Amino acid sequence: MNSPEPSTEHLGTVELRIPGKPEWVAVARLAVAAIANRLPFTVEEIEDLKLAIAEACTICIQQGGGIAAIDITCDATTSSLRVDVRDDRYRTLADMGAAKRQSVMAVDGEGLGIFLIQALMDNLEYNATPQYGAQLVMTKRVGA
Repeated sequence: MNSPEPSTEHLGTVELRIPGKPEWVAVARLAVAAIANRLPFTVEEIEDLKLAIAEACTICIQQGGGIAAIDITCDATTSSLRVDVRDDRYRTLADMGAAKRQSVMAVDGEGLGIFLIQALMDNLEYNATPQYGAQLVMTKRVGA
């Protein structure tokens, strides 16, 4: 007999905007750690999340070259934490128009920061170009 899938309840969404400067990355780390602490993550998993967020913010800062801000959106459910980190220039492919879409490239696995985030998180989606900005969407499952 198969047991039913555990239900996933949405616990809330937290949005944060920090200046696109390295000295503000610690604020993002602390905010995400506080959110993760509301879920049944271990201390080690929360430390992994903090490191992944720091790397994601650093990638946005390096990719952006003088960006004004980094937007961070955390979606918490009973089974996972999804964190979307993007620089303020990032536009979705749908917003760019057909002609510009061809110049946007999904980068998979380039750089030590991406490798580290992939090792720390359960899922990572990464899109970045110098012209259109960077976005990293990371998911950490509870008990994974």
